[in-house]
Amino acid sequence: MGVEMTTAVLSGTSDASGVDALMKAVRAGRAGEVPVLLEPLDASARAEALRQLKALRSEVRSWDWNRWEETARVRRALYVAGAGCHTGAAAAASWLGGRDLLSWRTEDGVLTLRVLLDRTPVWRADVAHRLAAKPTVAEACYGLIRGLVENSGATVPATDGYVLGWARQITDSRLLESLRADPQTPVLVAHALAMQETPDQLASSGKSGSATHWPTALAALVSEGVLDRAETVDLCVSRLLRGGRQRNLRFSLALLQLVPPNAEERRERIADWIGMTANAVSPVAGYAQKALSGLALEGALPGGAFAEMTAGVLFRTEKKLLRAQLSLVNRALAKNPALAAEVLPVVADAFGHDDSEIQERALRVVARHLKSVDEETSRGLSEAASLLGPAHRSAAEAVFGSFVATADQLPYEELLPPVPEPEFLPGPEGLLEELMEDLLVQQRRSGGAMEFERALDGLVRHAHQDRDKVAAHVRESFADAYWYDTSAFPHHLRYDYFRHGPRGMEAVLASLVGKVKPERIEAGRNQPVPPQACVHRAMEVTEEIRIWEVAHLIGGGTLPLLLSTPTRHTGGIDPLVLVGRLREYADAGLEPAPVDLGHALLRVRRQDPSAAQAAEQAEALGSEAGARLAAWLRSENPLVATVRFRPRADKGSDRWWLVNRILVEMAKRPEFKKEFPKTFHWLAGGLLPNARGCYHWEQVPERWATLLPADRELLAAFLLSSMASAVDGDSARDVTGPLTLLAEGEGQMGRAVALVLAFGLGCRDADDRLRAVDALLVLAARGELDARQVGRDLAWLLAERSMKPNRLADAARTAAATGAYGTVWTILSEALPALLEAEKPMRGLGELLAIAADCVERCGATGELSGLERHASARGTSQLVTQSKRLLNALRQKTDQGTAESP
Repeated sequence: MGVEMTTAVLSGTSDASGVDALMKAVRAGRAGEVPVLLEPLDASARAEALRQLKALRSEVRSWDWNRWEETARVRRALYVAGAGCHTGAAAAASWLGGRDLLSWRTEDGVLTLRVLLDRTPVWRADVAHRLAAKPTVAEACYGLIRGLVENSGATVPATDGYVLGWARQITDSRLLESLRADPQTPVLVAHALAMQETPDQLASSGKSGSATHWPTALAALVSEGVLDRAETVDLCVSRLLRGGRQRNLRFSLALLQLVPPNAEERRERIADWIGMTANAVSPVAGYAQKALSGLALEGALPGGAFAEMTAGVLFRTEKKLLRAQLSLVNRALAKNPALAAEVLPVVADAFGHDDSEIQERALRVVARHLKSVDEETSRGLSEAASLLGPAHRSAAEAVFGSFVATADQLPYEELLPPVPEPEFLPGPEGLLEELMEDLLVQQRRSGGAMEFERALDGLVRHAHQDRDKVAAHVRESFADAYWYDTSAFPHHLRYDYFRHGPRGMEAVLASLVGKVKPERIEAGRNQPVPPQACVHRAMEVTEEIRIWEVAHLIGGGTLPLLLSTPTRHTGGIDPLVLVGRLREYADAGLEPAPVDLGHALLRVRRQDPSAAQAAEQAEALGSEAGARLAAWLRSENPLVATVRFRPRADKGSDRWWLVNRILVEMAKRPEFKKEFPKTFHWLAGGLLPNARGCYHWEQVPERWATLLPADRELLAAFLLSSMASAVDGDSARDVTGPLTLLAEGEGQMGRAVALVLAFGLGCRDADDRLRAVDALLVLAARGELDARQVGRDLAWLLAERSMKPNRLADAARTAAATGAYGTVWTILSEALPALLEAEKPMRGLGELLAIAADCVERCGATGELSGLERHASARGTSQLVTQSKRLLNALRQKTDQGTAESP
């Protein structure tokens, strides 16, 4: 350092001017000048500069979005300058990891490294490891961290974030060369193999053998000795054993296939392979099964381990694995008959498998090796044969001689779930403090529809008694809510929070403390339901108007309670309860809120046994609202919707998709429009047919099912497009939740209910199908299921390729396994003829026929099925031909069929 520079550094004036020059460069966003300007500053000057840098950082946070380019430049300069002014490693790492400073435009490892070169190696290593310990920061700061590590001689920071940044920097076109030349490769590959979420570059890196395929490149490094082979095998096995999504196991499995364990390593890991065969995803289980198969055929797999492996595999659902295991058992027992006593009882567990073919294969294996077991074991196998389906009874009798009677030789009894008992909602909310706690919980997580309803009613009741007290609690409890104080936001973000709706109950809370504009409330409660809206938008607007009405009236003395609060979990209101609520209004000399009363009428249980009595009591009230309730309870003209489907267009057109072909039309009801507010007129023919689909097809809130609990045919029509989107689409899920409430609701049943059940059985998501099965069985138990109509709608959906047969097969198998064989057969007997008569058999038809045959064998149904004999008389051993013959034989057994009963 020259004499002039030394003098400048020792001069306070020069320090001040140096800090000023630094700050001017930072404010101008000239990050490239920062390292030079930092060099002459001593510790005290850097401390002063740091104080000003922190103030500038806070200032930048409040800048408007229209200054985003300036913001990016200044933050980049701030990032470098702050790094050079911090003296503590922890504080420096905190600054360098700041999310407001760290972005693709602000992070600059080269400049930052320049200002940190004067620090000790220990200090730089400490900062590097602190940054690497922060997952998102480590990935973005990979270049800086790597520079600090290499300049300081620190150990490689093997963290998830650092590995992600490293993998992203490796050049795909020269993958092997880059990995071979990088000294950090052994450490980082080992960590990558242990990560729960595999980096994208490793999980999806092209085809095996290609230049961009990571497992191929790593296998080459193993052969060259760059990577330790034993350690690599151990890491791969350990990662597969931990399990997870298939996407995260693909890399380890591919590498293990390219670097296979030797014979000794395979024997040492027998317990690991067994665990994988039982619990791992299918590709991993298949690999482990092959590893154990080799040991079993070599005689290196103990009998207990072989039995444990077989039990785990036979518990799985993948038929490929089950067939391979039964074939392995057959070959292994042929080589070593002494294993039969341990293994055959496990094989006998497959006698109860839901697939008839697996049952048959298991029976063949047992029959072939039965001579190798003692009498006691043979007796146990004979008893296990009672699990076999009726189709294998004669074969089992031939194997075991005196065959134990099976349950299906007894008179058939349909097993259906018990009819659900009604669930009643608790009474009104108690203490105001408890209500506030419930509201805070609902704000932080989305609660159920009934939780919302009860809390809304409680808020209305408490506000009627003491509005000021409720408002004080709201101010205290929701002081940090977005809608409460927008002054903390920059000016350009101070928008109307309720511009797009009441946002659940927030508009009601805001109205109590004056945080929502009166004109917004007026606009909300007077908004129309657009005639061109889809039914989902109409339901949304109707619900919004109800909330805006409450926000307008709450605490004003005219709303003592909500008439529309449900009394049952389905959303229904017991008639006598509603009469009691109207009596409270009449005694207080108050008129009900129009929309609240309209909602209550739509929810009242018109088919309840007490409806006639409630009508008389309502009429005796002498009020207009009582008269309307009495007339509505006595009405025999329900709300009706007609469902139509437009013809299917060519593939590529919007009308190829089922969801865009559904048309729902409400019947016109002039008298309904006279008695209900304008908000509800769309229910009586106020909407145009939805000819263009709608954008709500992936949204099925539970609250929709509670809007019309007494008109489930109409509700089913409204839910059709949502269900359809999950049938012929790939992204929609969690759409069948309302089916449970629909099945337990009331009102007439028709084509729409049958259609939503059919759609639900064909949904892509397994959980959606399971909920549809539950709803179907509940309706069957209540004696309300039109099984034949459901079958006809399934036939239509399958014939036009809107539904995949394997999804229906899964749903039908699940329903049949509960004991509802007769119900499932009734549905399939209507669905199958159209598929059997088709010129080209549909893929998956054999699986449906297998389920149908099982149902017929168990319930004893007889009759003919159009088109079945043609397939049964065909040559070949395909599943379609085999199961056609089986079903035809079962239908001609002429076994008596029992009546359906609930347990």
